[in-house]
Amino acid sequence: MSTHEVRCQLGNSEIIIETGKMAKQAGGSVIVRSGDSMVLVVATSAAKPKNDCDFLPLTVEYLEKSFAAGKIPGGFFKREGRPSETAILTSRFIDRPIRPLFPDHYYYDTQVITTVLSACGKNPPDMLAMIGSSAALMQSDIPFKKPIAGCRVCRIDGKLVVNPSLEEIECSDLELVVAASEDAVVMVEGGANQAKEEDLLKAITFAHESLKPVIQIQKELQAMCGKPKREVIVPETRADITEAVLSCKGQVAEALGIKIKQDRYARLDEIKEELKEKLLNDESTYAHKLQLNNEFQDVKSQLMRATILNEKKRIDERGLTDIRNISSEVKLLPRAHGSALFTRGETQALVTCTLGSGDDEQIIDGLLHEYKKRFMLNYNFPAFSVGEVKPLRSPGRREIGHGHLAERALTSLLPDGESFPYTIRIVSEILESNGSSSMATVCGGSLAMMDAGVPLKKAVAGIAMGLIKDDDKYAILSDILGDEDHLGDMDFKVTGTDEGVTAVQMDIKIEGITTEIMEKALMQAKEGRMHILGKMNETMTVAREELPEHAPKMKAFKISIAKIKDVIGPGGKIIKSIVEETGAKINIEDDGTVKIFASDGASLNKAIDLVNAYSEEVKMDTIYQGTVKKITNFGAFVEILPKTEGLLHISQISNKRVEYVEDVLREGESVRVKVINIDNMGKVKLTMKNLED
Repeated sequence: MSTHEVRCQLGNSEIIIETGKMAKQAGGSVIVRSGDSMVLVVATSAAKPKNDCDFLPLTVEYLEKSFAAGKIPGGFFKREGRPSETAILTSRFIDRPIRPLFPDHYYYDTQVITTVLSACGKNPPDMLAMIGSSAALMQSDIPFKKPIAGCRVCRIDGKLVVNPSLEEIECSDLELVVAASEDAVVMVEGGANQAKEEDLLKAITFAHESLKPVIQIQKELQAMCGKPKREVIVPETRADITEAVLSCKGQVAEALGIKIKQDRYARLDEIKEELKEKLLNDESTYAHKLQLNNEFQDVKSQLMRATILNEKKRIDERGLTDIRNISSEVKLLPRAHGSALFTRGETQALVTCTLGSGDDEQIIDGLLHEYKKRFMLNYNFPAFSVGEVKPLRSPGRREIGHGHLAERALTSLLPDGESFPYTIRIVSEILESNGSSSMATVCGGSLAMMDAGVPLKKAVAGIAMGLIKDDDKYAILSDILGDEDHLGDMDFKVTGTDEGVTAVQMDIKIEGITTEIMEKALMQAKEGRMHILGKMNETMTVAREELPEHAPKMKAFKISIAKIKDVIGPGGKIIKSIVEETGAKINIEDDGTVKIFASDGASLNKAIDLVNAYSEEVKMDTIYQGTVKKITNFGAFVEILPKTEGLLHISQISNKRVEYVEDVLREGESVRVKVINIDNMGKVKLTMKNLED
């Protein structure tokens, strides 16, 4: 098989897509390169459809290999382990825009796998993976509808930059990942430092226009060497099932009018079970069971969508822009540093805030570099929150993605490490869920931090928007329910303050949406966010002035860089002794910044005094209470500070003549002395004359 290559410009870098060189037995494979970053992406689908399946069995994996950055993995086994959080989030970035572009009834096991072959600090490989996933699917026989592409867009010094380097990303005040087809945006995710809605729209539009050449070269590559697409077989249907499902429309419409989620679901399940008993038996095929389930779901969807589009009325009888009832409270848990219970309709999050020292920072061993995180947000979604029974497992991709979105929403409002040098951990336990639990996490996280005394710059709230679209007719929904998410065409989450947006996440379940719809959704989300912030302000408007009783006490100050070694001591002997004596945690940075954390004020003050004693510099004309360390025939050496001694000459011991030093002083005796000279070598001379009280 010969190789084929296409290329185009994206921002300041060239994108090169090549096929025919590697992984030729996969359904479709491409290498995507930009600068020294390179990824291999393969797309493969099973030869036969999956039995007893009513969904697209798609798996997307983004694999980071240490050799790509010239590193050997850490740990005992010296090989890659479980995916990093970055890898999981990148897998989600790829999955979300491509999933809606597979045809209905495509039940073939399908894998899209990206392997990072080379990674440099200039060109992040994650967006290359998104481009490569689409290109590999287009090359394969998998019936993928049309190509998409993804890029990162940042605002740096007021200017929009597409495909920025890692260094440029760090300098930006707006960062979005945008995926789009030739004619529409299909996914957006990112954050900003209280950006205006119109600025977000400009960035999204700019990214979409920049991606069109990347989409075009994928078409060119497919025309060169793409495989013929396999035919999707639509299963035969039974007319009696279709007729029976349609005949129960009235019952379904009545059930959809039940406001309480669990009661509504129970009634809908009853109607479906009655249909199954009537239409299915032991001889019925899985295709017939699937037909009944799908057509019953279609009836629910059509009824709900028609009511919204034609009557402007939703399942719970709210208007399109109405927000559900909101309540919140803080200081629920006596030992947590901060806690908040945020409830919106049938969605409820219990959120806690815990403060720690620098030792509690999370160390991230990234593909390109190791770094620390002082702010962490963990999101947990137990099955009981939706009335189900499932085994407890470690957080899945959904939980990690929701937690990352909420963390991003709050990060830009945190105080800097100098003024508030605590490590901060937020944990959100979802206790009930009926739509947008991640946005409840943002609201609860903001309140919990203020309850813990974290001086947030502003309160942050979040809202989830939905879309019902039928041809040119559409309705945008504020604060969507779970049903409106499942049966709708868009899930658009927006978080921010009263000044601007801090995070967005948009997933489209159709083939894309227009700029007009995005603009209207952003402005409607702003109105909803302001309403939610008003409700939160009824509970708490600013952070508590004092930290809670059980929070660690902290003091930060600076010492001379030259004195760091004296505080640490040989082999860490001194600092270890201070920690053992006081129970405090002590962090000393290279610039001389000392951060001391202790469980109570007494321990904190004692640790501060000891560090100051070892770091204090001798000052002229200052009186010290010293200890006689050694006596000689010409005087005595007195320790006035830890590891700092001065010479007390025999002539300076008293106003009267002293014949022998031993007549006046004893080793180990505590004496008051005054510094009278410090020479260029740092040698100190002392006196006891004229120091009477």
